[in-house]
Amino acid sequence: MDLYTIKKESHLENLSIALVGDLKYGRTVHSLAYALSLFGADITLVSPASLRMPDPIKADLSSKGTGVRETCDLGEVINNVDVLYMTRIQRERFPDPVEYKKVASSYRITPEFLAGAREGLIVMHPLPRVDEIAHSVDETPHARYFQQSFYGVPVRMALLKMLIGKGA
Repeated sequence: MDLYTIKKESHLENLSIALVGDLKYGRTVHSLAYALSLFGADITLVSPASLRMPDPIKADLSSKGTGVRETCDLGEVINNVDVLYMTRIQRERFPDPVEYKKVASSYRITPEFLAGAREGLIVMHPLPRVDEIAHSVDETPHARYFQQSFYGVPVRMALLKMLIGKGA
C-alpha cells in the first residue's frame, strides 16, 4: 500500500525518502525500508537516539546497496527528500511514562515547517496520528496520508483476487 501510494503520488525511481519517528518498534517503517531497497531508494532515518532503526535492518539494507543515512535533525533533510514518512511515537512501547515524555514530541510537522520543503514533497503516515502532524497540514498539497489509507482498499482487493484466482 505504501509503495503504491509513492508510485501514484510521487515516483519510485531515484526516490529520496525520510522515515521519521519510532523506527525501533515501527513495523511499517521496517517493511517499507526493505521494500524500498528493491527500488534503489536513498533512505534517511530520522529519530531520537533511543528509537533508531535496529542495527540488523540497517545492515541488511546496506548489504543490498541501499543508501542509508541517520540523523536526529529533521530540519536538515526536509528540503532534500521527495517523501516524508512520519510515524507516531508509540506510548505503549514505554513502560516508563517519563521516558515516553522525553521523546513524545520529538518531531512535529506544520505548514510552516513544510515551507522549506522540496516542491512536490509528499507527507505520508500509517495512521492514526497523535500530534506529529498538525491538522492544518491536511489542507496543504503535501498531505497524502488520507489517500494512502484509501489506496489500501484497491490494493487489498487486487491482492485477494490474485490469491483467490480469477474465478472467485
